[in-house]
Amino acid sequence: MKNTLFTDTRGMEIPSFDLLHEDQAVLFAYRTMEEIFEEAGDVPDEPHKHNFFTIIFVKHGSGKHTVDFTSHEIKDNRVFFLSPGQVHQVFTPVRPTGVVIMFTKDFLCRYHINEDFITNLGLFSCKPDTPPLDLPEETSERLFRMGKEIEELFGRGERYVNEGVAAWLKLFLIECNRVAENNYGGNTQLAETGRSLVGEFRKLLESRFREWHQVSDYAAELNITSDYLNNVMKSSVGTTAKDFIQSRIIIEAKRLGIHTGLTSKEIAYSLGFQDPAHFSNFFKKEEGITFSEFRGI
Repeated sequence: MKNTLFTDTRGMEIPSFDLLHEDQAVLFAYRTMEEIFEEAGDVPDEPHKHNFFTIIFVKHGSGKHTVDFTSHEIKDNRVFFLSPGQVHQVFTPVRPTGVVIMFTKDFLCRYHINEDFITNLGLFSCKPDTPPLDLPEETSERLFRMGKEIEELFGRGERYVNEGVAAWLKLFLIECNRVAENNYGGNTQLAETGRSLVGEFRKLLESRFREWHQVSDYAAELNITSDYLNNVMKSSVGTTAKDFIQSRIIIEAKRLGIHTGLTSKEIAYSLGFQDPAHFSNFFKKEEGITFSEFRGI
């Protein structure tokens, strides 16, 4: 559902969390879904965002996972991949079974997992409507065992633990990528051709979407033509660069509209629109309702 709103968040500043374990800042953390449920029960958590990557692997469970206003069903053998900055909320009405794996960009760098490896897998996406990954039962069992290996290593506190965890994490992601390629007819979210370019575009988009609204801006920075960038994006992820840019601006507008007290004019300026009326027209064209109507839903 495109316009599903988060629970009980009107007018609140959205929380943003760094990665902690036992109240200490860490580069990697692991938790079971059972532990999280025992702490929170069947009450939905507050919508929040992380400054790190998150993998939510549901072995058994039900409920709803909302990512930037798009709701996904929580069900058995389903994996969710969250990039830093994505706003999400989890609701599990009954005790689930599964694992939550969290790691920072610094973890990738320090333990020799190139960030381009993460980008090129295509499992993590900044698009909220990216579907979760559904696993065959046999693969789910294998990944669950990998999760338990990570859990055991993580709890040891021995020398080279993080190196071992990084190795298991990489194997976990490779296995997920294999399933994704099979599910999408030989493609993950990023097609084989143009993976590097798509990754560069996505990184550039995250850093410049408030300033650059035209495909030509990104194409010039990447030393290619606008048509070529659009064509590569379309063939690789099924969405043109133009649509990707517009979607990113809309998501940020919704985040600011729901989770802050900024006025529509302030939001327009913060997103690089010189004329608030232009922002209003843009939002209405993309969403079919005005920004004021969206805030009032």
